[in-house]
This record gives sequence, C-alpha cells and structure tokens, in this order.
Amino acid sequence: MLGWMAATVGLTKEGLPDEWAMGIFFLGPMVVVVAPTLMRWMRSSAPRQPARKGIDWSVVDMASAVAIVGFFAALWWPWSLPTSAPKAQPTPLAATASTEPTFSCRVVSVHDGDTLRCEDGTRVRLHAVAAREIDETCSTGHPCPTATAATARLELVKLAENRTLDCRRIGQSYNRVTAICDNDEGVEVNCAMVRSGTTLVWDRFNRQHPICRN
Repeated sequence: MLGWMAATVGLTKEGLPDEWAMGIFFLGPMVVVVAPTLMRWMRSSAPRQPARKGIDWSVVDMASAVAIVGFFAALWWPWSLPTSAPKAQPTPLAATASTEPTFSCRVVSVHDGDTLRCEDGTRVRLHAVAAREIDETCSTGHPCPTATAATARLELVKLAENRTLDCRRIGQSYNRVTAICDNDEGVEVNCAMVRSGTTLVWDRFNRQHPICRN
C-alpha cells in the first residue's frame, strides 16, 4: 500500500492530473479490500477440504483498514506530500509607453522631423506633425513641408535629443506611439516643430486632438 501511494505521488510530480491521481488512490485501497473479501467468499462456497493452515484473513482486513486510514491522512493532512507541482503563473508585463495615457521618454535618438526613440525602446511619432521622410520624399496624401528632412531632424534634435520628455499618448501609428510631448523646459515639442517652419500641422489629426494649445 505504501508503495502504491508513493508511486501515485511520483506520477503527479511527472504531470499526472489531480483527478487521475485521486482515482488511482481510491482504486488501490478498494482493490486491497475487495479482492480478499471476494477470495474469502469463493473459498467459503467451495467444497470443504481437510483443514489446513491458511491465511488469517482477519489480519488482512485489519491491515487494509489501516492502509485506507493512512491513505486519507496522507491525502488531506496539511503536511502531506505535494500531489502536484505548482503551475507557473505568467508574470504580468510591466506597463509600457504604448499602454499608459502619460509616460516619460528619455530620448536617445531622433530619426527624422517627427519620429524619435526613447531609452526603453519605444518609438514616438509626434502627433499631428508632418515632416519630410529621411530620404527627402513626401508620402502620397501627407502634407509636404518645403523644409528639408535634414533641417527638420536637426530642429527636433535641439528640442528633444538627450532630454526627458513628458508625453501624452494619443494613439498608435504602426509600431510607434503617437503623442504630444513637452520637453524639460516646458516647451511643447509638437507645436515648436510646426512654428519652426520645418514641419507642417497635419489638419486631419489636429482636429481630433489639437496641438499648440498653450
């Protein structure tokens, strides 16, 4: 019986579901009790043979009862062996700039006149601001400033690079967070880029969440 219990506990450690373990645990004691009882009934119904020394079934029954009590004690006692290894719980992901309504961005690089990268890897697209692409082109349907991409990028570098910005998340643009950001001098970067003449206001988005409100 002890071997049966040890084997079942071992199987639970290997991933046997708790429901199966319970079933196996119950099956073992039942077999131990029912089998000797059935054998006694068969022996009693058989023709009488000359008396000979046999197994003392009362001892077997007593041992079975003790095993069953021990089984339930091991199963429910607070200090019993674990029936299964604890399942690992997923670690909650830390909140990132892409989900927080407001966030800080330590700017480590500036891509062009409207996109920059934070120290934590978040890419920020300045909301409602349109600048030329880094190759000096303008995408179809986008506002197209007369200022060059290089000029716009240098302006954004002065306003944001190696600074900590306080940003308000507006939405998502591909793998970038769209945001309105103030630098450590309290200057709204989006508005300053437009007023510098190096970028244009993108009216379609500005109507939804206006920039230059101060």
